[in-house]
Amino acid sequence: MKSLLTSIGMAAVMLMSSVSWAAATITIVNGDPPGMGFNDPTAVAPVGGNSGTTLGAQRLNAFQAAASKWGATLDSGVTIRVLATWDALPCTETAAVLGSAGALEVFADFTQAPQRNAWFSKAETNKLIGFDADPATPDIRARFNVNLGQPGCFTGSPFYLGLDNNHGPNTDLVTVLLHEFAHGLGFQTYTDDQTGELLAGIPSIWDYFLLDTSTGKVWKDMSNGERATSAVKSGKLVWSGVQVTNAAQVVLRAGTPILTILAPPPVAGVIQVGTAAFGPPLGTPGLTGEVMPVVDTPPDLGLACAPLSAVNALAVRGRIALVDRGQCTFVIKVRNLQDAGAIGVIVVDNVDGAPPPGLGGADPGIHIPAVRVTLEDGLLLKQALARRTRTHSGLFANLGVNLAVRAGTDALGRVLMYAPRPNQPGSSVSHYDTSATPNQLMEPAINADLRHEVRPPYDLTFPLLKDIGW
Repeated sequence: MKSLLTSIGMAAVMLMSSVSWAAATITIVNGDPPGMGFNDPTAVAPVGGNSGTTLGAQRLNAFQAAASKWGATLDSGVTIRVLATWDALPCTETAAVLGSAGALEVFADFTQAPQRNAWFSKAETNKLIGFDADPATPDIRARFNVNLGQPGCFTGSPFYLGLDNNHGPNTDLVTVLLHEFAHGLGFQTYTDDQTGELLAGIPSIWDYFLLDTSTGKVWKDMSNGERATSAVKSGKLVWSGVQVTNAAQVVLRAGTPILTILAPPPVAGVIQVGTAAFGPPLGTPGLTGEVMPVVDTPPDLGLACAPLSAVNALAVRGRIALVDRGQCTFVIKVRNLQDAGAIGVIVVDNVDGAPPPGLGGADPGIHIPAVRVTLEDGLLLKQALARRTRTHSGLFANLGVNLAVRAGTDALGRVLMYAPRPNQPGSSVSHYDTSATPNQLMEPAINADLRHEVRPPYDLTFPLLKDIGW
């Protein structure tokens, strides 16, 4: 059995609080010094079902609530130990690291491993072998932001410590804990998503299920460079596990906004879009039309920031207009294209990045749909439009909601993983994509509408853990 220490534990006097359930026992190991964190004696009033009367006690009660949820969900005969502390994590007035958690050790090639040559978290390893592989080391290391809500760190917006999810504008601590505990249980790759380098030359069990649909390869079969490239392929990186794919048919909403290129065959397929805050929402069966570009003719210079020239107006009339971002607002562009007779608009981003953001703005007079595509996808469309007449391109597209594709999956129903460009260390690859609807616990940001749930019919976190062997 191979093992590797993945981070350094804290040497401290430790108080323990256990939550025991029929399925698993999770112990919170208090690594805070006296008077700090879990030991903070500041008097507080009970809130939202949390009966603690000190700040430290309420924090520990919230940890116990999250441990209770996971304890009732998991199946393990070995106690799961979470070494937790409250620390000064990076934050500003407008952005903050809420917390972090991960496995303290990983193991590979033990007799009961469901997959050889793969790293497993310590908690999962213990479950599979039936005993604690390293009793001297806790299974999960968790740190949370002790300064949240203090001046200079999301001032006035501390963690909500109630257990009822009635958090209002504040961040619900139990939700954050459920998210971070999942990482510690194994909801992450131990492969470097920036360099593609395997941990000690061995892939994570995660890498056996992480599929790049543009190459047909899973991460374990790629070179370092291929993995680094794959990590920024938004819309092309999916989870191939059966448990998650099946559960997505229950959890995720049918229908996702999409640009479908119908012809010609070399460019036919689906393209991610950012939707507009103005104009009609995309629907089904959607808007189908021929795509024509706005070209560089005075006075608009191809940006549609002024009324279109006669040549451009003739080209886009009755068609879906393709226009570049830049120099004026989205609503000005779309209004000018609408006035020229366009039936829809595709805005091509002018900076590299993925997935494409939405189009902001407001204009009640706009009645045609508009979307944004990435610079990369826009360049491919422009190449396909290079051979055209003044009034025809032969490039046909549909702007709509594809009911056959669930929100957060690809066309084959596989759940999309978060692969933004540029890479976001700590977020990329080890989360579900933000297109998932309803919002999922394991997206890179904590959304205000999340329930305290980790399994179907509400959430896809536990199905992924099942895929990797839990």
